[in-house]
Amino acid sequence: MTDMRPAPRALLVDFDGVLRRWPENDWIIERAHGLPMGAIRAAAFEPALLARAITGAISDEAWRQEIVARLLMAHGSADVGAAVAEWSTPAGALDPRVHEILAQCRNGLRLVLVTNATTRLPQDMAQLGLDGFFHAIANSSAVGSAKPDAAMFEAALSMAGVAADEALYVDDSPRNVSVAQAMGLRSCVFRGHESLRAFLQSHGVWQTANAMARWDR
Repeated sequence: MTDMRPAPRALLVDFDGVLRRWPENDWIIERAHGLPMGAIRAAAFEPALLARAITGAISDEAWRQEIVARLLMAHGSADVGAAVAEWSTPAGALDPRVHEILAQCRNGLRLVLVTNATTRLPQDMAQLGLDGFFHAIANSSAVGSAKPDAAMFEAALSMAGVAADEALYVDDSPRNVSVAQAMGLRSCVFRGHESLRAFLQSHGVWQTANAMARWDR
């Protein structure tokens, strides 16, 4: 059956788990500073605390201070401040294959980052060399709502200046993808750079003329 929806004018894409990767070295930091394995993430990603950080109720700095306070309460003898400082230093790393695929999208397609992130996101983007790469950035801590809330997708669509049926969406979370699909966005669960490339090709927004030669050689 022919897809009667308009040609895509925007690509909305998730950040962590799609374009950005984080090192799996927490245990090295924890061991060096006298913390048990998994302690930092258990404190940092406690659901209620994380929700406050990624919806902008508290700043990134306040979030990290709270992580230190919780670790001190649970592991007072550890070098907690140094551990969290070291854990906080990296900005992650870009997946170069995903980055290149996004860069090769059709001219005129609006790229919008849609991410649950703290107020530190602009600093991370600059450190990763992504300033100016996206047409717009829907950061949950600036929007005041986090995926999978529909408000995040509505904010991203507004930034892109397109209707839901004019947008594509890619995320590694099936839950987020389900919400986007229910709103009318043509969406894909990210399962690696090849799935991303296939999805974009299927909707005619990936520039294949020169890109295929680059990827297949």
